[in-house]
Amino acid sequence: MNQIVGIALFAALTSALLAGCVAPAPGGPDQTNSNAQNAWSAEIRRTQDGIPHIRAADWGSLGFGFGYAQAQDNLCTLADGFVTYRGERSAYFGPDARPASPATFGQPRNIDADFFFRLVGDQASVERYRAAQSPELRNLIDGFANGYDRYLADLNAGKFPDAHAACRGKPWVDKISADDIYLRLIAANLAGGSARFLTPIVIAQPPKPAAASSRGDSAQTKLESLRYPIGEHSGIGSNALAFGAPITRDKRSILFGNPHWFWRGPDRFYQAQLTIPGQVNVAGVSFLGVPLIVLGFNENIAWTHTVSSARRFGIFQLALDPADPTRYLVDGQSEAMTPVPLTVRSRRADGTYESVSRTLYRTRFGPVIDLSPMAQGLGWTAQHAYAFADVNIDNTRAFQNFFAWNQARSLVDFMAIQKRYAGMPWVNTFAIGRGDDRVWFADIGPIPDVPDALAQACTTPAGRAFAGRVPGVPFLDGSKSACAWSVDPASVQPGALPVEQLPNIVRGDYVGNFNDSYWLTNANAPLSGYPRIAGATRVEQSLRTRYGHMLAARLQRERGGVTREALESAVLATNSMSERLFRQPLLDAVCTVDEAIGPLHEACTVLRNWDGKADADSRGANLWDEFWLRAQRIAPERLYETSFDPNKPLATPAGFNVDNPAVVQDLRQALGGAALALKLNGFALDSRRGDILYTTRNGARVPLYGGCDEAGYFGIVCARRPLDAKGYPMDISGQGDSYVQVVTFGENGVEADTMLSHSESDDPASPHSGDATRAFAAKRWSRFPFTEQAIDSEPATTRITISGTRDGGTGSPKH
Repeated sequence: MNQIVGIALFAALTSALLAGCVAPAPGGPDQTNSNAQNAWSAEIRRTQDGIPHIRAADWGSLGFGFGYAQAQDNLCTLADGFVTYRGERSAYFGPDARPASPATFGQPRNIDADFFFRLVGDQASVERYRAAQSPELRNLIDGFANGYDRYLADLNAGKFPDAHAACRGKPWVDKISADDIYLRLIAANLAGGSARFLTPIVIAQPPKPAAASSRGDSAQTKLESLRYPIGEHSGIGSNALAFGAPITRDKRSILFGNPHWFWRGPDRFYQAQLTIPGQVNVAGVSFLGVPLIVLGFNENIAWTHTVSSARRFGIFQLALDPADPTRYLVDGQSEAMTPVPLTVRSRRADGTYESVSRTLYRTRFGPVIDLSPMAQGLGWTAQHAYAFADVNIDNTRAFQNFFAWNQARSLVDFMAIQKRYAGMPWVNTFAIGRGDDRVWFADIGPIPDVPDALAQACTTPAGRAFAGRVPGVPFLDGSKSACAWSVDPASVQPGALPVEQLPNIVRGDYVGNFNDSYWLTNANAPLSGYPRIAGATRVEQSLRTRYGHMLAARLQRERGGVTREALESAVLATNSMSERLFRQPLLDAVCTVDEAIGPLHEACTVLRNWDGKADADSRGANLWDEFWLRAQRIAPERLYETSFDPNKPLATPAGFNVDNPAVVQDLRQALGGAALALKLNGFALDSRRGDILYTTRNGARVPLYGGCDEAGYFGIVCARRPLDAKGYPMDISGQGDSYVQVVTFGENGVEADTMLSHSESDDPASPHSGDATRAFAAKRWSRFPFTEQAIDSEPATTRITISGTRDGGTGSPKH
């Protein structure tokens, strides 16, 4: 009753405040949001670790409060991101420098990033994206941009004298508009396709006449080995598990989600709660610059995501017109590429500026792409070129989908929303609902409509060679109109698979994914029958996938069923599947004689005494990981005693092939190399995990736990850099456990325990730049204060009310 009265009083008070600021506009197409079109007012309450709980009376005001809070915590990173999405990095930071932190678009040269974002984010794209959104979502976006600007105005007025020293007053930290938010949403949408191919897209140029005559057709079918995985971000992914009520002890469904994501940069997660009484009450995380929750929970549902293995893009091989390499043939008819002239302002070393121009080329399939730096024969010659097709270019529905999910009323409603929009751009989805015994898995979103028969008939010889290293990517003959992606009238989006052909399942026991395909979503009931482009079946699974299903099986064997407590303990355990499967075989193979007198004596002793974990105080994990890194360079057909068996996908490969003396010697060298690497960089072989794996907050090291995906750790905390004298610091390019949640629905509503590993703020002056990180390092879950009573009863709760108008007028924050 007190909560209801409080909400009613807040709504009345906010309405009165708004009425005092501006009179409601009469008439208009969006009567319920007329105030939001002219004025904003929001209350920001912060609880433990600085989590903002934003409450407002309309969508524009909600966005206003959210934009203010994100800017208050992460202004420098946000401003840097907006410069990137506008294609202005070269003007401020020079053409050859690179973004300081990795993101879904990598760390390209600034000049290349500028041309890419100018290409994909032109004004026509912004207007098309804006027009596709609902009036309420547009108001949310407008309010968010104005909230950001309001914080910047407060900062520039001297209200936060110690904040954001790294960027305050810099010319690139400036006001934004709603267009900047749309550009940010477009960038997020393309993370599973075009953004991974940023540089190959912007370097594609027609061949010069001299070069054109020297490169013939033969190069097209003679691909060299790919020098690195094309379009992949190693380590980016997630863990997700959902257990249905029938197999849990308290007969309530449980959801676990843990995106393995960036700890720095513009794509990091931001935790918040967004509330409009009677309309929306949702909590979880968004990406920086995104004005709604993309992963989390409300009163009725909880959901999480993992990065999907389905392909969201394809390549078309073009047969060029012999008379002109900027024309290509389709069914024998010559068709002109569309030139896209672009000019970027660039800062010279002496501080002056120049204009740099490039002309990029579009085809009916997408932009021309130059993959020759990655694989011989995939460049633009006089005979052939290659076009990149991204199914998400035409997907304007992703954030409408999230917007609807934020307000979902049940699991049934949630599932219907996903099927209606089919807009998830590059992720799998898991969900549970209040009072619903079931769990939901789906990879429902835009996936190119390339049935297996079409791929079989239309893949070129170069495409078949390409598929040997990058399976599942449709690499089709662009000279035949019959080889274009299919268009099914049942599809939500032309050129995308219909929902009926996309993997999804509702179960009463469990579903899980660890970034392999949908195939083993439930290990006891494999899924199959979907097009190959949706994901591979009967293929080798990652060590993390094998660990995840082992963990799920173990939890289900607990007496009485799965419990929240057991799940929360299990997902923070630091064992690895590589250690579980291969430590003893290694000891048996190389530590028999050497243990007593040989050069590997110390290494063998460390591994024999190791507790098998990668906790901050564990001794042995550092040596093991360096060994495993080197062991993986041994050809798998030589290394393993038992090769992969598709009928035993979670049990194979298995064992080391120790009957082969050459393999034993390779293992000895790998262990010796690991020991040498540690010693040369100043670390003892029995150094603690936290001596090497750590993050720095306010000048102090915070020891961490976990490891990298390749070694089969379930908890991923990975520096993504080779070992050196600094160890494995997470502060440069670290990725891994980011936002972690375990959610159930009890008698009093949603019960969510959460962590945010990298903390809310990236400003060292903020009290919230390291508090959540230290809680994560201590494996300390926090019960999320979701209700008004829980928020108000938090000892650390602070409150401010901010207001402003569309014309830029602002009121002073009220504490």
